[in-house]
Amino acid sequence: MAQGSRQVQTQAQQQVQTLSPQQILVVKLLELPAVELEDRIHAELLENPALEEGKEDTASDDFSENSDTEGSAEDSGANEYDSLSDYLSEDDIPDYKLQENNRSKGEQAEEIPFSDATSFYETLKEQLSERDLTEHQRELAEYLIGSLDDDGLLRKSLDSICDELAIYAGIECTQEELEEALKIIQDFDPAGLGARNLQECLLIQIHRKIEQQHFTPNPLLYIEEAIISECYEEFTRKHWDKIQQKLGLEEDAFEQAIKEICKLNPRPGASLGEAIGRNMQQIIPDFIVDTYDDGTINLALNNRNVPELRMSRDFTEMVEEHTKNRANQSKESKEAMMFLKQKMDAAQGFIDAVKQRQNTLMTTMQAIIDLQRPFFLEGDESLLRPMILKDVAERTGLDISTISRVSNSKYVQTNYGIYSLKFFFSDGYVTEDGEEMSVREIRKILKECIDNEDKKKPYTDDELTDILKEKGYPIARRTVAKYRQQLNIPVARLRK
Repeated sequence: MAQGSRQVQTQAQQQVQTLSPQQILVVKLLELPAVELEDRIHAELLENPALEEGKEDTASDDFSENSDTEGSAEDSGANEYDSLSDYLSEDDIPDYKLQENNRSKGEQAEEIPFSDATSFYETLKEQLSERDLTEHQRELAEYLIGSLDDDGLLRKSLDSICDELAIYAGIECTQEELEEALKIIQDFDPAGLGARNLQECLLIQIHRKIEQQHFTPNPLLYIEEAIISECYEEFTRKHWDKIQQKLGLEEDAFEQAIKEICKLNPRPGASLGEAIGRNMQQIIPDFIVDTYDDGTINLALNNRNVPELRMSRDFTEMVEEHTKNRANQSKESKEAMMFLKQKMDAAQGFIDAVKQRQNTLMTTMQAIIDLQRPFFLEGDESLLRPMILKDVAERTGLDISTISRVSNSKYVQTNYGIYSLKFFFSDGYVTEDGEEMSVREIRKILKECIDNEDKKKPYTDDELTDILKEKGYPIARRTVAKYRQQLNIPVARLRK
């Protein structure tokens, strides 16, 4: 007879590390860039009445000294309010002055410039307003403009756009009417907008050049047109011999035509700015690093629009009144007192979290400056040394995850431009001579090799590996391929 299995219940003890609500708040604030921190603080000011905007006064408050003498340990509910005295002393109320102690004497906070661009949607609508169209044509053209992707191309079929117009906009139209509206858009600047594929995009640009010819026609343009219209598949595969044979072209004329085609813009929309929703993102640096001729490097947080915080005076006065009469309080008064305490606890925690964020950001950025000091002095990217998160963590005594949060979505303004903090991190490589070199430097050398190669016989990855080995960088072929892909450089066959 088979013996049945039994379920056994056991009890085990284990340690589990969890984050406190205050630690979670600190982590969340640490991840926010300057602009989002400003919004987060304003939201907290609206949500918590115990928190208010403003600097701390220098006047002292005697309440915290008197409150304990008026009651004794025998008073009913005395222990309930003991911790409230921490909030009632001006000296104990933590505040942060993010922009006060980080600048040299006499230095004024500068406005941080940022670039803003108009999307190509708005640019095309401006061009559309200059055309003499019927209301129906204008509606169709506006919908087509809204259907373009970030490259300025129309990836949807006209048939599906007809259905969308009928369902979502209540506009009935034929495919021929859409074709006519699309031709209007394809006549806009820059040439190539509104094309339905890359081939049509290139042809529109070539036809625009042909139309702009005056008295001396350029035969090269007609060769370009023939290559794209009749040999497009061979062109994409870079089968130059087949194109020459098919069109009967001379070597010199063919090479000039290919050279001119490569100058055409495959993404005409990108030259006017990106699509709405992406171009409106503003890059405002979180740090400002000023380098002076004497080798001094000054670091400051860019928090010119972040308000200073303090405890609400109204809340302090209410706590004072409740505490004076706590011996004869009703149930409602005690509940009100607990509400005040909860809000003041939250306000205290938020102020502490913002102050801790400031200290962590400054400590991390200072470590990056110390490790990459040659770059901040000269602005030469080749001076950037290999640096990983662990290097900064060891220098600051902070956890690697903390350094990662600080580095994410943060920017620094230097004398040489605005850089993402991630820009300063890169892996290292040790050469045959024992010299530690940044991967960025190796990629730079790789790009120089490819730029100087014979384009009729470009280097393969194996040949590039041998060249780098001769220069003292014995890296694997797969590593060369990885660095080449990071540089957006195609394989040898497509560089020919």
